[in-house]
Amino acid sequence: MNEENKASKNKWSRIFKKKWFFPAVYLTVAALLLTVVVWYQNMDNQIPDAQEDQENYVPTPNDEEAEPVLEQQEVIQMPLTDQEQAEIVTKFYDYNAEEKDQENALVLYNNRYYQSTGVDIATAEGEAFEVVAALTGTIDEVKEDPLLGNVVVLSHENDVKTYYASLEEVSVKAGAEVKQGEKLGTAGKNLFGQDSGTHVYFELRKGEKHVNPEEFFNQPVSSLESVQEEAVDNKEADETSEPVEEDAVENDAAEENGDEEEAPEEEDAPSDEEEDDASNEENNDATDESASA
Repeated sequence: MNEENKASKNKWSRIFKKKWFFPAVYLTVAALLLTVVVWYQNMDNQIPDAQEDQENYVPTPNDEEAEPVLEQQEVIQMPLTDQEQAEIVTKFYDYNAEEKDQENALVLYNNRYYQSTGVDIATAEGEAFEVVAALTGTIDEVKEDPLLGNVVVLSHENDVKTYYASLEEVSVKAGAEVKQGEKLGTAGKNLFGQDSGTHVYFELRKGEKHVNPEEFFNQPVSSLESVQEEAVDNKEADETSEPVEEDAVENDAAEENGDEEEAPEEEDAPSDEEEDDASNEENNDATDESASA
């Protein structure tokens, strides 16, 4: 037994004397400590199960009064599928535009020029193309015009309307609901805009006002509110100018009355001249009688 104990002690003593023994022990202890620290941190940061959160969730009173998220507004698009190939051959007539743009906004028909209230859109190749809805809306009217070709009118939210003319074929009917980008028909030719070739005539209206579509392409529908505000300001300006016009009318009436009052004096002037002529004749008669005597 003593020999066996001595042999085991000699083995451990030889192990202790190894150079790698103590570094190995230190590394093992450090690894254990690091494992314990990481495990403890994961326990503190552990996220509760989603199902447990739903079971323990209690709605607060503020949730019921929360405002709904605003719906994303549509962006006004050109009325054709391949917008990169689109080319505006006739512009909208803008009184504030440059002279060149105003010339491009005049339509010659029957030896007379007309100001365009929309735009003529064609492709670079001049070929026929599908005409689509620029915005989601309801089809108000589908008709055939002898000068403009087939016409489709759509109404949208916020008192906005879009107008499509020079259509060769029409794929929709009045009263139908259409989504943005849905086909309305195909582009064609018409008599009024025959210089534009195969095209679609497109108008954008806010209330009763025609607006320049080029300024609002790729813009949200809410951008048209500025047009309405401008129209209201112009209306208020017209109302404030009405009293001035009334004063001008009253002044014109007063001047007319003054002219009428002065008219009798002008009529009296010939009577004075007649009296002078009569007195001159009497004097001449008296002179003649004295000469004869």
